[in-house]
Amino acid sequence: MNMDIAAVNALPYEDFVDILGNVVEKCPIITAAVWSGRPFLSLAALEAAISEFIDALPESGKEGILRCLPDLAGRDLQSGSLTRESHEEQAGSGMGALNSEEASRMARLNQEYKERFGFPFVICARMHDKENILRQLSARCQNERAVERARGIEEVKKICHLRLQSLVLTDNRV
Repeated sequence: MNMDIAAVNALPYEDFVDILGNVVEKCPIITAAVWSGRPFLSLAALEAAISEFIDALPESGKEGILRCLPDLAGRDLQSGSLTRESHEEQAGSGMGALNSEEASRMARLNQEYKERFGFPFVICARMHDKENILRQLSARCQNERAVERARGIEEVKKICHLRLQSLVLTDNRV
């Protein structure tokens, strides 16, 4: 679906949340909160409102957002219970086509990361392939919690950006 920003601005609250509610994975409260900021002059303005909402959250709220994202190549992918968006993103990066050695390494690193930080590893899968994701996951396990929280939120914003672009036309303004 590609709507222009005027169509987005005209959406009733329920439709706005139904259509845009998963631009931040499993966090429709964010979309619900920014709805009252309409009209947005552009897609960039809508995206900025979402980013500002996220940035204003306390650290515990940011970690809550991160906890809403699934493990890459994790049990949700295996069981088919990913959101449509996450499934497409993970499949596109090769997460659904890991060989047994890669899958074992991914599972071990995901577990290590979650134990260290208390939230899953987050990366914008659409911008990486499986080799790069594995490399980054391994390297980022060495970071401090605050660094990973901030990095994870930046990755959430990249995911949000790409999801918004798939829903809203980018070259128009109100």
